[in-house]
Amino acid sequence: MIRVGIAGWSYDDWDGIVYPASRPARFDRLAYLSEFFDTIEINSSFYRIPDPKTVTSWARRVSGRPDFRFTAKLHQGFTHKRSELQAADEAAFKRAMDPLAAAGILGAVLVQFPYSFRPGPGSGGTLEAIVEAFRAYPLVVEVRHQAWATDTFFEYLRGRGVGFCNLDQPPVARSLGPTETATSKVGYVRLHGRNAANWFRKDAQPWERYDYVYAEAELTSWAGPIRRLAEQTADVFIIANNHYRGKGPLAALTLLALLRGEKVSAPAELVAAYPQIAPRTHARGPAQGRLF
Repeated sequence: MIRVGIAGWSYDDWDGIVYPASRPARFDRLAYLSEFFDTIEINSSFYRIPDPKTVTSWARRVSGRPDFRFTAKLHQGFTHKRSELQAADEAAFKRAMDPLAAAGILGAVLVQFPYSFRPGPGSGGTLEAIVEAFRAYPLVVEVRHQAWATDTFFEYLRGRGVGFCNLDQPPVARSLGPTETATSKVGYVRLHGRNAANWFRKDAQPWERYDYVYAEAELTSWAGPIRRLAEQTADVFIIANNHYRGKGPLAALTLLALLRGEKVSAPAELVAAYPQIAPRTHARGPAQGRLF
């Protein structure tokens, strides 16, 4: 099954672009997005391990869509800031994921490494420790340096039953280019945008790196690889991470329409903000006030 979605949902700059500017009482952003997407990547878990009660609430709020699946980013202490990792963090992250796993809606845990993470004895040990610690969950590894694109690495992932994250990212330095590699029953693609000017600029704000509108032709180029990934896996997750001002939802819904070959539902505000998507969508607003 191919699922197309977005990374995160708590963006104030989506108000009036993805979410209605004038919202019903107790409007629920997550529940609203679940009407348009059947997967969302939890990226807040990268910055802070969520409380299990909060995660249980997330599961409840998408319960109206039985086919919905979350994916979640592993906390940065395991991948980016290992010197800050606390002894209790492993157990805390597992407690956070368990409500989703118990509900059968945890599609994958994404182990995202930075560009600076490159092959070597130390990095291999770090990766193996993470794979062993979180082997109870469906894992997907994201590496961003071209040096990882080897048969040896892919065979390691296959042997451990770990998925590989295919990337669309700016072609800067020795960044990993587009691939269509499946190493487990979970296929994964992340669309980061192609804002090469800001990708590695030291003073760039996080939103500037992901400020990119995909041309339809750029998204069309992914349709074939995604379909081939689906032939090799049980589930494929396509996540648009170019989130600034709703450009992730724009990319995700455009790609979804291309894959289905038919119009898809889209938030009315998004269609108004980006009219180029109008021919591929049915615009609609909130069905009702949210009670969550």
